[in-house]
Amino acid sequence: MRHPLVRKAACAALLVAVTTVSAPAQRQPVPRPFPTPEDAAAARAPRTPVAEGAAARAADAAAPTEAALGVPVYPSAVYITSYDAGRGQRFHLFGAGIPFADMVRYYSVVLRERGRRVYDAPPIHQFETARFRDREMDFRPSVTIKDYAWNGGAGYLAPGQGTEPAIFPTVIQITTTPAGGVAR
Repeated sequence: MRHPLVRKAACAALLVAVTTVSAPAQRQPVPRPFPTPEDAAAARAPRTPVAEGAAARAADAAAPTEAALGVPVYPSAVYITSYDAGRGQRFHLFGAGIPFADMVRYYSVVLRERGRRVYDAPPIHQFETARFRDREMDFRPSVTIKDYAWNGGAGYLAPGQGTEPAIFPTVIQITTTPAGGVAR
């Protein structure tokens, strides 16, 4: 007489064999890359100076001043948009056409601090611009830099108004202090 565990293992192996043989062969769907190579090629296509100039002028008209932000903005950065962060704070997004590492070096010199690497993949680096006060703030006042060209990505796609969207390899997010807040 066989041991009960050996009998159960033999039954399980027979069940797997019968199921595998009797099940119809199902084809796995062929994965499609997203975005498609045609989309990536179109994203890398040169932009017309007229479209880029119009988008930059429209963005610059709505851009907050460095005095309102409390920190300098990279000279060639293009204002994208801003979002309400709550408690009188805002997130301001700027696109930059320079690599992530160069942007981190720029803000390290301008803000006179090293900042900290928040994530390695995708790379995100943050510089604090004021002391965080949890009773008055929802988010840490800071300059946060994100690498949108990481891992072969085309960049951050910023929709233009009536023009082709701009693509930025690096995005700068400036989180302001609340109205009446004191920067360090």
